[in-house]
Amino acid sequence: MILEPLLLGAVRDMTTRTASHAGSWYTGDGQVLSEELEGWLNDVNSQIEDVGKIPLAGARVIIAPYVSQQRPTAAWAYQALDVSQAKRVFLLGPSHHKYLTGCALSKHATYASPVGNLPLDKDTITALKSKGRLDDMSTGTDEAEHSLEMHIPYIYHMLSKKFDPAHLPPLVPILVGNTNPNTEKAFGSLLAPYLADPANIFVISSDFCHWGSRFGYTYYVPRSSTQVRDGHELSKRDSPSDPPINESIGRIDKAAMEAIESGSHDAFLANLHDTGNTVCGRHPIGIVMAAIDSLRQEAKLTEDQGFFQFVRYERSSEVKEARDSSVSYGSAFAVM
Repeated sequence: MILEPLLLGAVRDMTTRTASHAGSWYTGDGQVLSEELEGWLNDVNSQIEDVGKIPLAGARVIIAPYVSQQRPTAAWAYQALDVSQAKRVFLLGPSHHKYLTGCALSKHATYASPVGNLPLDKDTITALKSKGRLDDMSTGTDEAEHSLEMHIPYIYHMLSKKFDPAHLPPLVPILVGNTNPNTEKAFGSLLAPYLADPANIFVISSDFCHWGSRFGYTYYVPRSSTQVRDGHELSKRDSPSDPPINESIGRIDKAAMEAIESGSHDAFLANLHDTGNTVCGRHPIGIVMAAIDSLRQEAKLTEDQGFFQFVRYERSSEVKEARDSSVSYGSAFAVM
């Protein structure tokens, strides 16, 4: 059978996940995007208060936002990342388009991006699938999901600084659904051996509080409340000033970040239960925290390892009235 040239051009490489959001959510020009990424990284302070000089040796786990406008915030996490010994990169992100109660893996061999393509670690993906706990992502689900794609240019950029672009460490993308605490602990146990391996990098894709009636979340903590769990929902007509709403949002996010920094998966779950904070990557964060808990229980971490430290926090807007809205973003790293 002979295909016409037009049809030949339309034949798609089904082994590659296309960069479906390039050209709309972010630039599709690889040179421009590479310059943007390097510029944001260069804007990060080389010395961070209470941290020191970055990157830190062994900083193999990061939390970073995936929204395109917040890539300068994400740069703080990526600049802290130590990829010097990397042999593969695990990327965990929340599912926005496919309802899952567990996790799913890509069926593709490559993830494309304007700056360069990343191979997938098919051997590790096959090994994870053999455990019988992970689903397959359809191509439609894979390419619709932005929480994974938005990190690919950063990951490629960071790896290509240390490795031959033709032989980059491969990727293991994991789409995380609406997991319950027990499921998070089970997946944490599954990933714990990989997390313990110095050759593995973990990138967790997450934004923080989505505040406003359009998100169904208008939780407010009065200044008089000694605990964030003592807050309440606002009506659309409320405009409290003690404190202003944006300061309350900051307090809510700070409590969530402190729970993450505590190193306790249960403490983070308790915080989410108390405040209902709409951290969109709470389940990927929970799984990695459960993996760290598992390693700590097995005495595979020293006393100062496995604790996240937040180095940047931003909000999309400063909410003044209950009818307003904002999304929060945080960047953190953990030394393993």
